[in-house]
Amino acid sequence: MNHSDVIKYWFSKKSREHWFFSTPEIDNEIKQRYEQLWTRAASGELKGWQDSPQGCLALIIVLDQFPLNMFRGKAKSFQTEEMAVKVALKAIKKGYNEILNNDELLFLFMPLMHSENLEHQNMQVKLFEKYDFNDEYSKHHRDIVKRFGRFPHRNEILGRMSTMEELDYLLSDNAFKG
Repeated sequence: MNHSDVIKYWFSKKSREHWFFSTPEIDNEIKQRYEQLWTRAASGELKGWQDSPQGCLALIIVLDQFPLNMFRGKAKSFQTEEMAVKVALKAIKKGYNEILNNDELLFLFMPLMHSENLEHQNMQVKLFEKYDFNDEYSKHHRDIVKRFGRFPHRNEILGRMSTMEELDYLLSDNAFKG
């Protein structure tokens, strides 16, 4: 399997319908098709994919998006998030964001939105504004990290203790549940 296979799958009509509204069936399909590839990526075997815009994008999808499907509700879903952030930052530094189309850019920037690092959050907000994306979710993610230093909805999954302020937030109508 190569990076073109990942791109073809992720940007297919079927996958697009489930980008932000997955189902257990889609999660299982991704796990069956891509868990071995994710394991290889997690161990660093796919670093060579970073030599092209499409390769970086595919690696980000494998490291950032697929684990959210494959390991939904488990700490493992965030295991390769930092690796995805590093790939995204490298791709931006190389100017790949000037080459990819808008749908592709959305996922190139997504690891920065998923990061619990405020610097990454501020960067993704600027990028969403620069490329004229709907920045409502972008700013909402940034504001959560700015307020709490992390995403409170991950606390239980990651075995972290929630503060009273985080618990109040999680019970509010504005809470982001992931």
